[in-house]
Amino acid sequence: MLAKRIIPCLDIKDGQTVKGINFVNLRQAGDPVALGKAYSQQGADELVYLDITASHEGRKTFTDLVGRVAQEISIPFTVGGGIGALADVERLLTAGADKVSVNSAALRRPELIDEISGHFGSQVCVVAIDARQGDDGRWTCYLNGGRIPTDRDLFAWAHEVQERGAGEILFTSMNHDGVKGGFANEALRRLADTLTIPVIASGGAGCRDHFRDVFALGHADAALAASVFHFGEIAIPDLKVFLRDEGIPVRLTATTPTPPPATNTPTHIRQ
Repeated sequence: MLAKRIIPCLDIKDGQTVKGINFVNLRQAGDPVALGKAYSQQGADELVYLDITASHEGRKTFTDLVGRVAQEISIPFTVGGGIGALADVERLLTAGADKVSVNSAALRRPELIDEISGHFGSQVCVVAIDARQGDDGRWTCYLNGGRIPTDRDLFAWAHEVQERGAGEILFTSMNHDGVKGGFANEALRRLADTLTIPVIASGGAGCRDHFRDVFALGHADAALAASVFHFGEIAIPDLKVFLRDEGIPVRLTATTPTPPPATNTPTHIRQ
């Protein structure tokens, strides 16, 4: 069985790592390069950097950040935000990223997935899906960082994404994001059991048991989290030993990593 992956996610706004609850009420979490380096040393399997307020003016800043991250870490990392054309992908890969994540642009123009996978290979193309479950039980996909609902069904869109050549799906449950009550395991299991490409789970991590459950019950291939790592609530080396002891296959590092750098007192900021 392939080892399950642990992936810290760093949401970037104005050059800083931030984290919110249900996609709003952001607070600062530290320097993205220093955090990424610490996670690499601690044994994280991959990293994800998302420019959550990507704009034309901000792309150069984010590209520079990607280049600095690439110089400091030794594990694969994915970047996303504001990617709408092959030129954007090439710019970020040239800066040092291993994969790119597309979300809103792919929903608006699904052919973008075909273009990225056809030009750079499916292994480069991660499609992020932000979805919310309504009172009727239906999971609906959202655009623009969870701001705009679409008429796309989560499961139908996930299968189309796979058929178009995506290498992985990063599914974030907006209902669970930042709440720390556990992942959306039922929806994840349905995705994982019906797709042939890996599914990364996002939204809901609050304790070590949640990671065990997302693999054992949700059948996810990887689990992504942010605040529990950024604010020192869960240490990645401890988490991996726990998962191993619970029978979950994970990759353990030979060295004992150092703790992450201390962050300043979180500053509340609004989008």
